[in-house]
Parts: sequence; C-alpha cells; structure tokens
Amino acid sequence: MRNKKIKVFIIAGEVSGDVLGARIMREMPDAEFVGIGGENMIGAGLNSLFPMADLSVMGVVEVVAHARTLTRRINQTVDAIIATRPDIVLTIDSPGFARSVIKKLRAGASGRAMIADGLQFHHVVAPQVWAWRAGRAKKYARTFDKLYAFFDFEVPYFTKYGLDTVAVGHPISDALVGYKAKKIAVNPGDKIITLVPGSRMSEVKRLMHIFRDVVHQLVANGYAGYRFIIPTVETTAQYVQKQVASWDVPVELVPGDMRYDVYANSYIAIVASGTVSAELAMLHVPAIVMYKMNPITTWLVRQVIRVNWVSLVNILLNRGVYPEFLGPRATAENILDAVQQLTIPSVREKMTSALKSADKLWRRPDGAPSALIAKSVYDSVKK
Repeated sequence: MRNKKIKVFIIAGEVSGDVLGARIMREMPDAEFVGIGGENMIGAGLNSLFPMADLSVMGVVEVVAHARTLTRRINQTVDAIIATRPDIVLTIDSPGFARSVIKKLRAGASGRAMIADGLQFHHVVAPQVWAWRAGRAKKYARTFDKLYAFFDFEVPYFTKYGLDTVAVGHPISDALVGYKAKKIAVNPGDKIITLVPGSRMSEVKRLMHIFRDVVHQLVANGYAGYRFIIPTVETTAQYVQKQVASWDVPVELVPGDMRYDVYANSYIAIVASGTVSAELAMLHVPAIVMYKMNPITTWLVRQVIRVNWVSLVNILLNRGVYPEFLGPRATAENILDAVQQLTIPSVREKMTSALKSADKLWRRPDGAPSALIAKSVYDSVKK
C-alpha cells in the first residue's frame, strides 16, 4: 500500500457517469478525489467544483446555446487541475468536455509542464465511434492515455490508433444482473408504468408533453389499474415536478435512488434513449424507447449514423428487442400502439426471453468494472 494518498481529479458530466464515478471512488478508499460530479459522487465524498448539471448538454444546437457556460466551466476546470496538481485525471463519459479541458491544459505553460511531469488522462466509456465516424477514434487516441471500454467489440476501434484500451464490462451489470428488488406495495391488479424522460433538461423538455399525452390517453381509453411513476434525477427534478402538477392523471415522483426497485416492479417502462434502456434490459423489464432532438441535430445525426438501433441491448443482440421511436416517430400514438402490444402475454414473453439471453454479454468474469478501473488507476500512478 502506498504511504502517500494518490490524488485523482475526477470528472463526470451526467447521471450515469456520476453513479459509476461514485462506485470507482468507493473502490479507492486511500485516494484523494477532487473534481466535478453529482449527488452520488458527492455522497461518496467529493466536493464538486460546480453543479454537474452545467455539463449535461447534448446536441449541436444545445451545446451552442450553452457555449458561454461550458467555456467558463472548461476554464474553471483547467485552473483547478493546475492548482491541485493531481496524479491522474479520470474523466467519465462527456468526452467533448473532457477533450476540451485536456486541449486547453496542453495549450498553457503550466498544463504542459504537468503533462511533461507525467500527468495521465484516463477516460471511462468508449465514445461510440462504431455508431458513426469510426475515424474519430484517432482524436481520442491523441487525447487520452488510457480508455476503459465496456465491450470487447469496442476495443479494436481505438487500439488501431495506439490508444491503450481495455474492456471492463458494463458497470451497471454487477448491480443489476440478478438484482433482488424490494417489493413496491401495490393494490391488487395494479400495474406500474414507469416513465423516464431523461436526465438532461433539453431532452426532458422535448419529451414531457409526449409522456403526458400517453398517460392521459391510456386512462381515457379505459386502461384501468395503471400506476404511473417517474424516478427523478437532480438535474431535472424541479422541472418534472412542475410539469406533472398540471396533469389530469396522478403521477408519483420518487427519488433516483429508488429507481431500480421501481424498474424491477414495472409492468412496462417508457423511457428516453440512454443508459436506462440498458438498466431495464438487465432487469428483464419490457420497455419502449423514444427520443427527440433539435431538428438540426436530428438531421446531422442521420447523415453519419452507422447502426440500426440506439438501445444497447438491440445493438448487442443485433435485433430490435425494444421498440424504438426516434425523431418524428416519437409520438403518443406510436407509443400507445407499442403499449397495447406489450399487454399481449406472448409478446411480453418473447421480449423478456430475448433480454435474458443478453445477460452473458453485459459482464466479465475477471471482476466488477469499478474495481478493474480502480486497480488500473492505482497501477498506472505507481509506475
């Protein structure tokens, strides 16, 4: 064991990264952490430089609209790294922000001196270059010293350009594959419909009216016994609460730390595309995935997309297990049709059977992802 604590500057830009960041921190009890995170990393002992929500921006137009805030936060982060002089910088997802910080560090005299002294940059979550513009991997190879990917198929995209890349498995899998959920009390016959509008304010604002229409139409069409629940996240909780207050149908809001028990007890989940679809797949919950972006961003994505699906379980199994409604197809009518399909026992059984078949794809036999990342960070600093 080291006599001196290693100092890790850790950055997470969204909820899923915050959850993983907290797990990594707990695997490193003799390390000192500074950086940026949300409620999970703060709970693990991090004093965040600023609210993580400032980095939770996705989409070309959205990023431009928040450019001033992002630029200020980039500068603030660079200054903090120079001031704290960490042994290593560990960034989790949000690769655009991470690359901007590192680029600015390399441009300044103090940052260049730190890098010359051996400051390393490790990144968790391989950017999905396999989905569009595989050549982008070269940029990441020039930026990071080590990359932690989730799956073996991702590794060659980056090692091709000399980036040390290791597959660690999906970090959520150790907690969720085989998860023993607490029973959520329901009235006899009640069926929970879980709604997850996302963690970024821009996506939540685009999706909440669709969720409202789905809920209202389900009730109007005579679907009795449904109980609607939304697990909230810190970045959007107040907005979601304000929105559902005007709905004609009661909706329960629960804190994010209850989400897995809510998911596991759900009859159907209707969710924004993102990590939540992987979580639901690991819990074998029938789900419907949707997403809307700014029209300009949607058009740009369509020009470069290289995969048929956005849900990770669909990509891993190479078939449409979860129905997806993206862009103009994300309508209440389409989602209602999908809900109706998922009330058919044979359709539900086919979907859950496919989800179970993916269990072996989420995990690795050599340890939990957070533990593997923590060990690698320690080993890298000791060299």
